[in-house]
Amino acid sequence: MDLTEPQLTALTAAALVIAVLALVLALVQWRRFATVRRRYQVLWGDGAADVSTLLARQSGRIEAESTRIGEVERSVTRLRDGLAQSLQHVAVVRYDAFGDMGGRMSFSAAIIDDHGDGMVISSIHARGESRSYAKGIVRGSSDITLSPEERHALDAARSGSAE
Repeated sequence: MDLTEPQLTALTAAALVIAVLALVLALVQWRRFATVRRRYQVLWGDGAADVSTLLARQSGRIEAESTRIGEVERSVTRLRDGLAQSLQHVAVVRYDAFGDMGGRMSFSAAIIDDHGDGMVISSIHARGESRSYAKGIVRGSSDITLSPEERHALDAARSGSAE
């Protein structure tokens, strides 16, 4: 079968178009394959042979993280227990111990922890002298009688409303 020159040109053009389309399709498929390969690498990691190996590895990782989380929870509990025993609630009440003096130079300061243990420190200021007292507090009360100002400071420290 003899082909004329226009037929030969048309046939060559058609072959060229088909070749370009085949090349485009090959590039699209190659790109899809590269995407699938990347996803496969993320899923299978460093060379797991099958799903059971992958699941066993992930189970081990989850177990290790669970153990680590348990350790962190125990550490947080220890820190909270230690914090509960720290002297962190403080209140100061200033007052005039004697009627003839102004400026509220005397004070009572309560310093306690979450359990109500700590101390009340008072300083009574007079014209010629100043005296300081410290009284231990256990569970919110003292063996030594507290003055009204000391009781006020202790109550303020327990409630969190300092003067």
